Amino acid sequence: MHISDGVLPLPVIAGGWIITIILLAVTLRWAGKNGDIAKEIPKLSVLTSAFFVASLIHIDIPPSSAHLILNGLLGILLGPLCYVAMFIGLTLQALLFQHGGLTVIGINTLNIGIPGLICYFIFMAGYKKKIPLALLGGICCALAIFLTVVCLVSVLVISGDQFTAVAGVLAVAHIPIMIAEAFIGGAVVGYIAKVKPELLPIPLKGEKSGDRNNNE
Repeated sequence: MHISDGVLPLPVIAGGWIITIILLAVTLRWAGKNGDIAKEIPKLSVLTSAFFVASLIHIDIPPSSAHLILNGLLGILLGPLCYVAMFIGLTLQALLFQHGGLTVIGINTLNIGIPGLICYFIFMAGYKKKIPLALLGGICCALAIFLTVVCLVSVLVISGDQFTAVAGVLAVAHIPIMIAEAFIGGAVVGYIAKVKPELLPIPLKGEKSGDRNNNE
């Protein structure tokens, strides 16, 4: 899922950086308005580490790779801060292990981060519809992988006809990953809902929406 250096044309790379910088600023401001970011740092650190480790176990499919991503789960648990977590994780991977290119951190963050943000909103909407949390978590995590593949394939196809064939291979390679993340996400969200529901972006029993942020 990580695109390497020297693959994409300069306009695509520049566009990825511009959008990522804007989204980093917007998500940090958004998170700051809805709560104390300092209190989220421990959770942000743990989940960034989980994202970092999960993505390191990968199968190379040049010019990208296939691996667990957990962007849907990060979107559910971190909300807007998931974009920040993924940017940090991708930057560290590129610097420490050359997993993904330095010049394409912007577009890689965009491909993985936007699906995470979308799944946060879907999770919140599904919660209001009273969909069981474990099922909802599984759906969101599977959808995040699907949307990530759509973003990646779109970027490769835009970048040149020579990537059309590999884009199809990448799409097929991520089907088992989508299924795996659905089970992982559903299990994790279901477990957290039972033992530590305050980690989820939902009101606790007897708590109205917004009360948690107002009390911080």
